[in-house]
Amino acid sequence: MSPLKHGDHDIELERGKSLFEYADALSVRVPTSCRRDGECHECIVEVRSGLDALSPLTEAEGFLRDNYRLACQARVEDPDAELEFAILRRQPKILQTGIQREYEPSPLLIKRGDEVVSLHDGGNGKVIDSYRGAILGLAIDVGTTTVVMNLIDLETYKTLHTASFENPQRFGGSDIMNRISYDSGKYHGEMMQVIHSSVNFEIGEMVRELKIRRRQIYELVVVGNSTMRDIFFGLDVRTIGERPYKSLTEHEFMAGDRTTTAISSTAGELGIRVHPDAIVYGGPLVGSHVGSDVAADILATSLDEAAEPVILIDVGTNTEIVIGTADKLMAASCPAGPAFEGGQVTYAMPGYDGAIERITLGDNGEIDASVIGETEPLGICGSGLIDLIAELRRTGKMSELGVFIDGAREYEFEPNRHLTLSRADLSALAQAKSANYCGQRIVLDRYGLPLDEFDKLYLAGGFANYIDIDKAASIGFVANIDIDKIEKVGNASLAGATIMLLSGPLRKKLETLVTEIEHVELETSPDFFELFVEGCMFKPMDAA
Repeated sequence: MSPLKHGDHDIELERGKSLFEYADALSVRVPTSCRRDGECHECIVEVRSGLDALSPLTEAEGFLRDNYRLACQARVEDPDAELEFAILRRQPKILQTGIQREYEPSPLLIKRGDEVVSLHDGGNGKVIDSYRGAILGLAIDVGTTTVVMNLIDLETYKTLHTASFENPQRFGGSDIMNRISYDSGKYHGEMMQVIHSSVNFEIGEMVRELKIRRRQIYELVVVGNSTMRDIFFGLDVRTIGERPYKSLTEHEFMAGDRTTTAISSTAGELGIRVHPDAIVYGGPLVGSHVGSDVAADILATSLDEAAEPVILIDVGTNTEIVIGTADKLMAASCPAGPAFEGGQVTYAMPGYDGAIERITLGDNGEIDASVIGETEPLGICGSGLIDLIAELRRTGKMSELGVFIDGAREYEFEPNRHLTLSRADLSALAQAKSANYCGQRIVLDRYGLPLDEFDKLYLAGGFANYIDIDKAASIGFVANIDIDKIEKVGNASLAGATIMLLSGPLRKKLETLVTEIEHVELETSPDFFELFVEGCMFKPMDAA
């Protein structure tokens, strides 16, 4: 038998084993969200040698070219060959810019003499440790796709380090409902374990790089949608997947058994490797699927102080909308799905190296595209898909119904690699876009204010940061508001979690504010179906 090589490691080949199985044996983390059946297109690996020793391309791999394979599909057929593979670089981009709120920091952990004192329980405070040279805290945004962490000095209020990584829970599904189903089955607790392991790994990387000690970290603030937050704390999430789609903490709050939907635990109880008495605080929920990440958005964008009406849209696998002023806020969640984030579309992929992120079509048929990492294109990510759809409409190659004018079944947007956008792809994208459309239209209609009377539209989230606003508005992905009123605010959830870490008073204010926000259930709206059909068309959103 010959060896399979990955980096500096090798392992003997066996007939019939998949590259994913070898990755497991080598402790190589390969992304997946489809239980290894080829549907998610995430476990792409580059086979650097020995390609002929593998099984033929499967139907699920039809979108791949050259020496790229799906790790779950490629199996060894010739164990005497020499085989080498490498995973694609999957480090998410960290948004270094975003909205910055002005406020007076007032953390709940302070240095008093030679002691670290916690003010969480009021009174004169509780001594939790001797001062060890620093008082640090972590703000963590647990996104469905990506997890981002800020390490904060609670004495100087400065951000010392930011890290990001793919949410390892994607093996349980790319959307919330699949993860609820997975966590409610026989593997309950596994997703909590893997997210804790990944957070602990990143903490270890941080402390080594900064030459600090884990036990100097005395508090964590964790935000995410309702499911992500509750899984992190080990709560049963089945109730979030069933009508009325509420967390256990919401049910308990409504029954009068708790005063807030926020959660508190300790690092020791959860197995987070920082000071064992560190408080781990899960931000409060807005309602149903609208979680503590949106509550954090509200803090970051100062909606709790907004005198003029604004719109906040946090774009993702689940898109959330918040509309109004500090005195009257409405919110809703839209299950957009993964079509714009690498799923359900033949040549779609997440925003990693090899993904087309920008594309322009010339009037004479020429195509100009930019690729992340400046490599050969492997597929197209969400911002590229929005560009492509908008350009097909602008150049008259496609109708607003997603039908190619020349009657073709597909459009080849990358001739050298034969990458195409098909009618079936457009159908999936239309439905994902319509979820965003419906959410915005229904909440705007319910609020009852014309678009031109809103002072600002905030676009939050990593995906939103990279889209072309004009093109997104031209196909109805975002409200058709004056572009000068639209502001990209980056990862507002992480910024809001950081504010919760640094300001006890604002944290308390937020716990009260979320109870006053009206949650709008989209599917109960009498015109939901009509708006969904309208939203499937690639045209600007009609004024509410």
